[in-house]
Amino acid sequence: MARRAARRRRRVPAVSRRAVTVAVSAAATVVLAFGYLVADLTDVLPGPLTLRPARIPVVPDARAAIASGDVVGDVDRAAVIDQAAANALIDTLTGADGVGDDLSVAIADAEGTIVAERNIGTAREPASTLKTLTALAASATLDLSDTLDTETYLDQREGQTPTLILNGNGDMLLGAGASDPRHVNGRAGLGTLAERTAEALLQRGIDRVRLVYDDTLFGDRRSPANIERNNPGNLYYAPVSAMAVDGGRHWEDGQPEDPDQYTGYPELSTQPAAEAAATFVTRLGEYGITVEGEPSAGDVPEGLSPLTSVSGAQLSEVMAFMMRHSDNTLAEEFGRLTAIAAGYDNSPSGATQAVADIVSGLGVDTGQLTMADCSGLAPGSRLNVRTLIGVQAAALAGGSASSLIEGMSVPGLTGTAADRLDDDAAAGLLRVKTGTLDAVTAMVGNVSRTNGGVLCFAVVVNNPENAWEAARAVDAFIADLPGL
Repeated sequence: MARRAARRRRRVPAVSRRAVTVAVSAAATVVLAFGYLVADLTDVLPGPLTLRPARIPVVPDARAAIASGDVVGDVDRAAVIDQAAANALIDTLTGADGVGDDLSVAIADAEGTIVAERNIGTAREPASTLKTLTALAASATLDLSDTLDTETYLDQREGQTPTLILNGNGDMLLGAGASDPRHVNGRAGLGTLAERTAEALLQRGIDRVRLVYDDTLFGDRRSPANIERNNPGNLYYAPVSAMAVDGGRHWEDGQPEDPDQYTGYPELSTQPAAEAAATFVTRLGEYGITVEGEPSAGDVPEGLSPLTSVSGAQLSEVMAFMMRHSDNTLAEEFGRLTAIAAGYDNSPSGATQAVADIVSGLGVDTGQLTMADCSGLAPGSRLNVRTLIGVQAAALAGGSASSLIEGMSVPGLTGTAADRLDDDAAAGLLRVKTGTLDAVTAMVGNVSRTNGGVLCFAVVVNNPENAWEAARAVDAFIADLPGL
């Protein structure tokens, strides 16, 4: 088992040195608009998707223009924020209908220095804004240019039917058919893996095998404690697994034509790896390979080399997909990959500890941070808005940490904030991460200021008097931030 664990660790991506270019001027990459929420549909709207880094279609609209240059290269970091005006905006937000008294908010400069705030010392439930911490820790730890490969191995023993092992290394966005270079979801296809595997088997004179699938990457503990409380009908979270097709989504009418663009909440699998193996059996049969019996869970024997493999999207693309979709399963997986790479326990608690420690090591204030999970879905997480501001400042500082900004939504255009643009004058100037639960309305992000410079903000409302009105008040608040 020790040797097995060591081999697993070697497969996990190493520390990143990749610098990521992210726009903070009036620009945004055009990507998928889709978000999750629990008990509030305000964050769900579709949008266009393009996550291939080499080719970005430009929409002829000012808010979708593509900017170049380093994330902070052209920003005047010394541009002073009007403190009186910032406080006035906060006063308007705190007095808005539906918000209530259980609110914390802060406005800060690009360095994270807070210039205006209310109740920043109070820890509150952050919902999906917690994903920004996970993204920051993963960006600082993993090589985001890496991919998660799905492999096959062949174990031949005299007098026995050859055993084919399907091994997962964490790609939960496998396609059921051919590999699709146009999309993130399905970049690696089980159909292509089956075709390559069948060719290798038939060359060896093998047309009948047993199938074992190796889903041991994340150990026995796949779900944070109590996450089921906010996962009714299994709609918002599937257990983290070494492999899955389309994130384990069960579409009643079949997968949408564009696997990267969808708006519904289909039921999610409780056994994603087993279902992926079953799909692989079907694909093998299409290429002339018969699988005896049912696939069984197992392990790749030591000493074998892969027969063949398929590669998923780069981790940077998967992270952007996770952030814009607010995908809870992928957020938990990034936490687990980070924990393994950083030498923490391979468990949900190991993941939260790794994220908290790494974020703290980057200079972010985590004094009141409690993480129940890495996604914000499980009940029990708490933080103050200083933490969220610190994460934004770390991302704006550049380097690998800026990767998380690539996945943040642009109000009025992309992601979970596609319907959150209150004023067209702010189009393209805001990058945000939303957070919504039954009793949470939250948003965090960074803003390109119309008079130069950039600022960070964070708003967390718990127990709003009216969730709809509170969300609209937050929208109006962020729309005025560019003018500071």
